[in-house]
Amino acid sequence: MWRVDGPPAPTPRAGFIAFRDVAERMREDALATRLVEHYEATAESPAIRLEEPYDADGREGVVDLFVRTRTPEAVDRVIELKADAAVRRATGANEVLRQYRRMERYFHADERHALRPKLGRTEPGARYLLCFAPTPTCVHHVATNRTLYGSVDPDARAGDVPAVRTIAFLTGLDGDSAGLGLVSVNGEAKFGSEPFRRAVPDGSRLAESLCAVDDDLIEFP
Repeated sequence: MWRVDGPPAPTPRAGFIAFRDVAERMREDALATRLVEHYEATAESPAIRLEEPYDADGREGVVDLFVRTRTPEAVDRVIELKADAAVRRATGANEVLRQYRRMERYFHADERHALRPKLGRTEPGARYLLCFAPTPTCVHHVATNRTLYGSVDPDARAGDVPAVRTIAFLTGLDGDSAGLGLVSVNGEAKFGSEPFRRAVPDGSRLAESLCAVDDDLIEFP
């Protein structure tokens, strides 16, 4: 499992409370609330904005959550959230990814959100995250479209600033705010891969959701 900010974190083994009914009812606003609590608990004076609009080159849109921290360089997290209702409404993974890539392309092109190159930068200046709730519906959606989501290249740029793309399940939603994490499905940890299996916390809602989906679909190598 990875913390939301990127570095690895130990996989919780004991005392993990099942998320069952709460996860089934979870909406994007509940996911956003947990992420806000996470950044308030783990970052010093983060700038956090929900439903942040952007407007660049006549392309308007709204992202679910925008977080800017300083470490000391500015690092932006631009986050799209998908729970059951959004997945059911979408015509397919292509629609979900079009929205995500539109966000990536135009968010920092908006002068209000522009990132400037900086000599000596030691980490990406922007992280574009597409985060799914750890529910059977979302697991089924990602599993069905694993090749498409897994093909998203993690390496990106925000103008002249290096950036990272991450497609992942949120996990640790029912625990301490600082322990919120990601299990990615692009990059090295593609869905069903050994790194993916190791990253799924034992007893977590994500682990339960994987078990709840048809065995013919969730087939690990």
